[in-house]
Amino acid sequence: MKRKRRRFGDRYDGKLLKKIDPFYKIVPYIMKDRVDSQVYFDDKIMLDKTEKFLKQKREEKEYISFLHIVCAAMVRTISQKPRINRFVSGRKLYARNGIYISLAVKKDMSEDSPETTIKIKFEPTDTIYEVAEKINKAINENKNSEENNDTDKTAKLIMLCPGIIVKGIVGFLKWLDKHGKMPKIINRVSPFHTSLFITDLGSLGIQPAYHHIYEFGTTSIFIAFGIKNKEKYINRNDDICERRFVDMKVVIDERICDGFYYAKSFRIFRRYMENPHILEKAPEKVIEDNEI
Repeated sequence: MKRKRRRFGDRYDGKLLKKIDPFYKIVPYIMKDRVDSQVYFDDKIMLDKTEKFLKQKREEKEYISFLHIVCAAMVRTISQKPRINRFVSGRKLYARNGIYISLAVKKDMSEDSPETTIKIKFEPTDTIYEVAEKINKAINENKNSEENNDTDKTAKLIMLCPGIIVKGIVGFLKWLDKHGKMPKIINRVSPFHTSLFITDLGSLGIQPAYHHIYEFGTTSIFIAFGIKNKEKYINRNDDICERRFVDMKVVIDERICDGFYYAKSFRIFRRYMENPHILEKAPEKVIEDNEI
C-alpha cells in the first residue's frame, strides 16, 4: 500500500481527519475523556461453523485457536471498515497508521506467574494463517519467564524512581501524547497505543466482563470473550434444538464514528467469527478511511 505524505496536523501514528462532519469535530471538546464517551454492548457468537473449522484445522495439523480467529476477524473487519481504527487525542480525531492488537499474556497458568502485555502489528491483507503465525511468535517470545519484554523493561525502569517522579513522568508523557510528541520508542512499547485490546477470559474459565478503555494512550476498543455456553432454541420446524455460543463484551469510544457504522462493523466481525473459512484468503480489496 502506497504511503501518503505526512501533512500539517498529522502525527507519526495517525492522520488528522479533516473532512469529517463538524459535529464530530466538536464532540471531543464536549466529551473530553474516554470515560465520558465509553459505550458498552454485548453480542453472541454462534459456534456451529467455527468449531467445525477448528476441528478441521487440528486434523490438518494447523494450530489455529479461537483467539486466532478473534484477532483475524478484527484485522479483516478493520480492513473493510477502517473508521473503527481511529482515535482521539488532544481533542482531535485521527485515522491510525497501521493495525495493532494488544493482548495480556500469562507466562504460565499459575497464580504466581507474572503477566505481561504484548502488542502485535498486522497488515490489512493478513490471512488467518499469517495472523496466527504473528501471534504465536509474539506469545512464544514472551513465555520465557526469565526474560522481560520491552514493555516490562520500560515500566521497571520508570518504577526505579520515587513515586513523585513517576507521577511527573507519566503526566509529562500524557502531555506529549496529547500534542502528538510522544517519543516513538514509548509508543512502540506501549500496549495502550493500539487499535484495540482483546482478552480471552474463556482461557481462565470465566465469563467475559466489560473492560474500560484506557485514558492513557489511544485505544478505542476493548473486546472480551468468555467460556463457551449452550442454549436451547426452536428451529423453523418447531423442534427444540441446542447450540453453542460465546458471549462477547465490547467497550468502544463513541467519538470515533457513528453508531450505524459501528453496528455494521460488528455485524461484519460476527460474520467472520461465525464463518472463519473466509479468513483463509486475503481480502479482495482493502478500504481506506475516506475522511482524511
